[in-house]
Amino acid sequence: MKKHLKTISSLSIICAVVAILLAATNHITAPIIKEQENEAAFAALTEVFPGGEGFEQIDISEYELPSTITEAYSEKSGGYVFKIETAGYNSGFVIMCGVDANGAVTGATYIASSETLGAEKGYGDTLIGSTKDTIDSVATVSGATKTTGAYKNAAKDAINASVILGGGTVDLRDEAQILNDNLSAALPDGEGKFTSLFITEELDGVSAVYKADNGKGYVFISGENFIATDANGEVISDVDDELKSSISDSAKKIIGSEITEIDISGYENMPKQVAKAYKTTSGNYVFELKAAGFGINGDAYYNPSGEHIIIKVSATAEGKIIMCETLSQKESEGIGDACANPEFYSQFNGKKEANYREIDAISGATLTTNGYKTAVSKVFEAIKILKGDD
Repeated sequence: MKKHLKTISSLSIICAVVAILLAATNHITAPIIKEQENEAAFAALTEVFPGGEGFEQIDISEYELPSTITEAYSEKSGGYVFKIETAGYNSGFVIMCGVDANGAVTGATYIASSETLGAEKGYGDTLIGSTKDTIDSVATVSGATKTTGAYKNAAKDAINASVILGGGTVDLRDEAQILNDNLSAALPDGEGKFTSLFITEELDGVSAVYKADNGKGYVFISGENFIATDANGEVISDVDDELKSSISDSAKKIIGSEITEIDISGYENMPKQVAKAYKTTSGNYVFELKAAGFGINGDAYYNPSGEHIIIKVSATAEGKIIMCETLSQKESEGIGDACANPEFYSQFNGKKEANYREIDAISGATLTTNGYKTAVSKVFEAIKILKGDD
């Protein structure tokens, strides 16, 4: 027992000493690293703003700039250079970006990076000449979308910051903030907290439905309109009679929709991709699917995760997909994980057996795309089996 206690005591002392040494090392090296980064930042001024003169640092505490902007310098011709701290695959991604008086990127380079693929090297050159109207057209690098996407967003922040420093105004909200603000404006009683509903019924002209977390009502998105209803489905937004009637009908379908799980164990021919099946009170179907993408199949160079892509699909009894959504996935980071983006999986909405293949594949992720499409195709097969048509 004493020997055991002695061993524990020794290990505790060793751990304490190591922790102290690491803390001391960090205390010594952190200021050195920061100083080297600052020196690199000053050296990068003329690199990202060729021919620039008279650089002066700006006190940015007086301005509401993008949160990634940590330093700003003015240039005598009316341009600016910004130091931007962001994250790609990893944190600590520091970029310098110049913007001229006309709002065009003059140059961009990174001065600190812990990215793993090296895609940041030279990417700044592709941003030269970009403006707020053209930067979205600059392509990210396939296989390194997080790194190059972060780089491009940093340049966007620099362009926006130059507008603000020049006396202009910029909406700095991201898409999620804009969506929530629109939902809150439509239904103030929702107190700013909404959850997207998985749609199991066909709704005329409705692209999305959000429910207030406090149960005060719903917001239906139809085109560019955000139309609110109370908890009973009564439309409370000021809209014309035609739209009011349409949304009222949709609300009744949503509120009255219930699903019951189907025991699929008795169906011998049920595709293995179908993990669960449900039927709605209106006769539609909902499926949980297991897609074998890169995570299952892998390739000769990279280890797969061993995880299926889990997909949820609702469809009519006639075989028309109402809504498709990725529930979970462990595909390749920055490549196949794009299957979790609404831009990808929403392409299946409204598709039928004849045209479900007509979607844009994920660039560089053939196994993910094909596995996903194969799983979705089993929806049509499963419906026929459940209806007794097969």
